[in-house]
Amino acid sequence: MGEQQQVQFPQEVVDEYAALGVDLPALFSAGHLGTRMGVQIVEASAGRVVGTMPVEGNTQPYGLLHGGASAVLAETLGSVGSMLHGGASKIAVGVDLNCTHHRGVRSGLVTGVATPVHRGRSTATYEIVISDEQDRRVCTARLTCLLRDVRPGDGAQAGAAG
Repeated sequence: MGEQQQVQFPQEVVDEYAALGVDLPALFSAGHLGTRMGVQIVEASAGRVVGTMPVEGNTQPYGLLHGGASAVLAETLGSVGSMLHGGASKIAVGVDLNCTHHRGVRSGLVTGVATPVHRGRSTATYEIVISDEQDRRVCTARLTCLLRDVRPGDGAQAGAAG
């Protein structure tokens, strides 16, 4: 499903996590499910996260992009934004995901863009717009993540999302 790209994080964020002994780009690939589905995160900051996913391999029996695949892309992108907002002392855990599917897609690549709706101390909410290659909206999603403090023993899981 394509070659996995290196996630692009702002250098100050990479440095913050490196000081804690965490290789942020290695930690935050799209995760096992996202990798299997071909999700690639191409831009990442607390203010905007962009990722792509192929339609091929992620369809339902009618040959359309599966709504669950859109949900995986949306939760991945919103979780990355929430994790970056929370910083190295927080873990982002998805607690609410809502997806509205607008149109079917049969082929190509879809692109999701996550932007913050709310960035607080204990929660972060992102709107994720998923579009097809003609820039037509396929899905609108909203994800809220709980930002909980890292606990001893979380170690390499610091910043893990979803």
